[in-house]
Amino acid sequence: MHVVRFALIGGLVALTYFLLYLAFLQLGITRGVANGLAFLLAICLQYVGQAGFTFGRRLDDPQQVLRFVVMIGTGLVVSGLITGVIFPAFGIADWIAAATVTVVLPVQNYVFMTVWVFAREQCTERNLS
Repeated sequence: MHVVRFALIGGLVALTYFLLYLAFLQLGITRGVANGLAFLLAICLQYVGQAGFTFGRRLDDPQQVLRFVVMIGTGLVVSGLITGVIFPAFGIADWIAAATVTVVLPVQNYVFMTVWVFAREQCTERNLS
């Protein structure tokens, strides 16, 4: 059931980003700022949706928020490597790189969220004793 909920939230987040980005552009905001604002708001929605709806976790756990931020940063690095380094080095078309990111990041995020970000038990010294 997690996968279905994860996919629903993911689709909602993608649609939210898309609509916000276009709305910000219509308001006369520059592309870079519009992208940053839409991304930030979509990521906030992703956290709330995945934590609360998909995994049934509290939203106010600072360690969980930190793990989520690290996961997002990791996704940014992976997408940058795919689209800006690895695929261009092999002469692979940009659309293939973008399509690869579109497949890789949701899988990566689902694994990270399941085993680390929203895992029931976190491996801490307190849990080990």
